[in-house]
This record gives sequence, C-alpha cells and structure tokens, in this order.
Amino acid sequence: MKLGIVGLPNVGKSTLFNSLTKAGAESANYPFCTIDPNVGVVTVPDERIKLLGKLYNTKKVTPATIEFVDIAGLVKGASKGEGLGNQFLANIREVDAIVHVVRCFDDPNVVHVDGTVDPVRDIETINLELIFADIEVLERRIAKQGRAANNDKKIAAEVEFLKKIIKHLEDGKLAISFDCSNEDEEGWLASYNLLTGKPVIFAANVAEDDLADDGASNDYVARVKEYAKESGSEVFVICAQIEQEIAELDDDEKAMFLEDLGLKESGLDKLIAASYRILNLMSFLTAGEDECRAWTIKIGTKAPQAAGKIHTDFERGFIKAEVVNYKNLLECGSLAAAREKGLVGMEGKDYVVKDGDVILFRFNV
Repeated sequence: MKLGIVGLPNVGKSTLFNSLTKAGAESANYPFCTIDPNVGVVTVPDERIKLLGKLYNTKKVTPATIEFVDIAGLVKGASKGEGLGNQFLANIREVDAIVHVVRCFDDPNVVHVDGTVDPVRDIETINLELIFADIEVLERRIAKQGRAANNDKKIAAEVEFLKKIIKHLEDGKLAISFDCSNEDEEGWLASYNLLTGKPVIFAANVAEDDLADDGASNDYVARVKEYAKESGSEVFVICAQIEQEIAELDDDEKAMFLEDLGLKESGLDKLIAASYRILNLMSFLTAGEDECRAWTIKIGTKAPQAAGKIHTDFERGFIKAEVVNYKNLLECGSLAAAREKGLVGMEGKDYVVKDGDVILFRFNV
C-alpha cells in the first residue's frame, strides 16, 4: 500500500512526515525505514503475528507495510508550475490514497499562507489544483484520440466520455464522485489514474490540548468532519508535534507517554486503521518455524488470489487452503491440536478469506 501525504505549507505536513522518518532513521529494524528523502516504509502494528511468532518460536516475524510519499511543492498555482510545480504530480499519481494534512490549530507564531486558518478553504485550494492537473491530462488524451475517433466507434465513445469527465471536473467535482454508466467507462476512468479519483484521508492536525477529546471541542475539526462526510472520506485527529516526540521513544516509553496524555493509540496507528478502512483492506496470516507473516489483501478476496499474493505459482497451482482462525490456533497451542478439535477447515477455490485467517496453501505446479 502506498499513501501520498499532501498539504499546504505550515499545516504540519512536514512535521508529520519527519516524525515518521525519525522513527526509523537509525536502523531498518525500527518500525520505519527511509528509502529516499521523501519516501519511507512503516510497518503495520499487528499483535497477532507477534503472538504466532512466540507460539512457533519462529526465526522471523514479518508485518505488513505501508509506503508513505511526502509530496512537496503543493501550493496555490502548483498545477501551473508554482512551487515545485508538476514535480509533485508524478509522485502522487502512483499512490493508492491521499493523506491530506489540514491545519486545525491557531498559533500566531506559525504563519498561514492565506493569512487565516480555514481548513475547508485549504482543502478546496488543494482540490482545485488536483482538478486542474486532471483536466490537463484528459485534454491531452482527447488530443491524442481525437484524430482516430472518426474511424473507430470505440475511440469516439471514449472521447465523448472524456468530455463528460472534464465537464464534471469543471463543475468543481472530483473524479471519484463520477458515476460511470458501464464497464467500458469504468475501465477508461481507472486507466487515467486521476488525482481526484483517489480516496482521501484527512489528517486534522490539532494542538496538544485538543488531543484528549479527539478534537471533539475543536470547531475546525468539526468542519473537516462535515466536509469528509459529504465526500465519503476518512478523518483522523492528530497532533504532528506530539507524533514527533513519540517517534523518538521505544515501545514501552511510547505506551506510557500515550497513557499520560489520555490516549489509547498514536496518530500513526489511527492513520493505518483509516487507510485499511478506506481502501477496503484486511490481513491474512501465514505461520511456521521459518516465518510468521501478515499479508494485505482486499476484503472479499478468494483463496487462490490470496495465495497469489505470496507467489504466482501458489495461485496457478492452487489445490486447497487449510484455514484456522488465529485465536483458535493460539488457544489450541498447535495446528495439530486445532485439527483434532475440528477447528481447521479445508477450503476450495470459492472460499472468501477472512481477516485473521491463518492459512496453509496446498498447491501443485
């Protein structure tokens, strides 16, 4: 999974990203390791594989990961080349979802680029830049396809569809809200990889005082939540400054720090949960003496396709999946004991994998 972090200057975007990169600056064994200055990989906290690792006395525990891309240079006019201009667009087109950091705090010492704090205005400023960039992509596509449209009905239909999408965007609407009328339109829309076609998670960045009640008394947060509700987006409340402090602590210190603040989870934990929800993801598990591992798949994935996440040969030669819920496996103490109690199922190609399934795939190629 790849998430792009966007936001206007001075909203806390860089502080948030830097807090993530700090968590793994010293060693790749930390929860976060930096690939290059603006890309990093975070491990997804998952107590289930740790417990399975202890059960199997495994050599290696491998959690699922999320790649974050810090997309710099996004200011008003970016689509026309202001700031770092279109440089950010190439990065953001490759992500699965956008994490939009929005300033929800007042601080006279931190200047806002537009002079005042107004989260909804800031969201719309960035949306407008993304819309402009998408229109440019679609117009180039029309120019390319237009000449062939006279001799090919399929291409002519696509050109008409492109015009409909452009009109939708020109009305200030995002591509993700466009209703396709058939499979062809769905395929075309997906192939354009539009910026405004990606799901969005809003990170409402608040002052430390607003963390305890999760921003419930913060009017800015209320406005972001209302906006997100209308657009079908996720929202989580974060204090980027606190995240920076948490990033420098080990697990035990982090737990104590959060407890002192009256918090159950860090902002990163909230972000990971929100990203799984909005992208409709879950994890199945594999366990053994060599490795216990979490694999991220779409909810509704069937057993052969889940096997394909491990290796294409597993999907190609799929025979059966031996499945047990991780809780049952832990309670029984071994796969053999779980089998004796009838808690292990032999599932075929139509089995829909569930979150927390521990699976042993049987295949032949």
